[in-house]
Amino acid sequence: MKTGLVMEGGAMRGMFTAGILDVWMENGITFDGAVGVSAGAVFGINLKSGQIGRVIRYNKTYCRDKRFAGVGSLLRTGDIYNAQFGYEEIPLRLDPFDMEAYERNPMEFYVVATDVDTGKAVYRLCPTAKGEDLLWMRASASMPGVSNIVSCGGLRLSDGGTADSIPLRFLESKGYRRNVVILTQPLGYVKKKHSHQRAFSLILRDYPALLHAMDIRPRMYNTELQYVAKQERFGNCLVLRPPEALNIPSVCRDPAELERVYQIGRTVAVETLEDVKRFLEETKAL
Repeated sequence: MKTGLVMEGGAMRGMFTAGILDVWMENGITFDGAVGVSAGAVFGINLKSGQIGRVIRYNKTYCRDKRFAGVGSLLRTGDIYNAQFGYEEIPLRLDPFDMEAYERNPMEFYVVATDVDTGKAVYRLCPTAKGEDLLWMRASASMPGVSNIVSCGGLRLSDGGTADSIPLRFLESKGYRRNVVILTQPLGYVKKKHSHQRAFSLILRDYPALLHAMDIRPRMYNTELQYVAKQERFGNCLVLRPPEALNIPSVCRDPAELERVYQIGRTVAVETLEDVKRFLEETKAL
């Protein structure tokens, strides 16, 4: 039976996921397939390329750089996280992403985006980290209202978390019946309507299907949490989550805060390492 990994997004809560992935890479933990959403996608690809420490390193190095993220980038480019700097300058020159290692790794890697014209989730298998695959990764992490719509393959795409925040059902549909799930919210979290929904209604008035998806997202998200809990009870998935709310902003300019959340991820990974190993060994034996 194939081993799968599901990685929720959450902007800089993704530092928690990065900490977990680094511990796993240090201990030789591997999966047959993975699906990432938003930060779970753009940080999770480093598991496939095998680059321990890269996520926390480049985020700490450039978090205060005006070229990287912030209101200035939003006003200049339409993206709160500068697409040119984040998807070209950093991975190609400043802190190179190992595309060859990514492509050699046989692990299937899927990303989730939201089709802004339908409001539905769409999924992409990304065997490379360039061309249209890179556009899909960028789209998956393009937060609505503060990011440009990404056009790719005849689709107009936005953040995957809007339509499918925890794509466990999707990975199961691909034959992955037992999965490890990384959540970036603590046990007991319940999503509520966004406090800026009215502002989004104005900013995104030309995208009614996307607005509808954002409006129903709390119900969708909470239903997905219930499904994850059910699969966990049945022994079909193993869930890792932070012990408490991470309380880190979507754009964080404090390297110490990034390190704090990253270290929480590392701690959770170390504490659950034997559980993860046992779960994966049992899955492969089925």
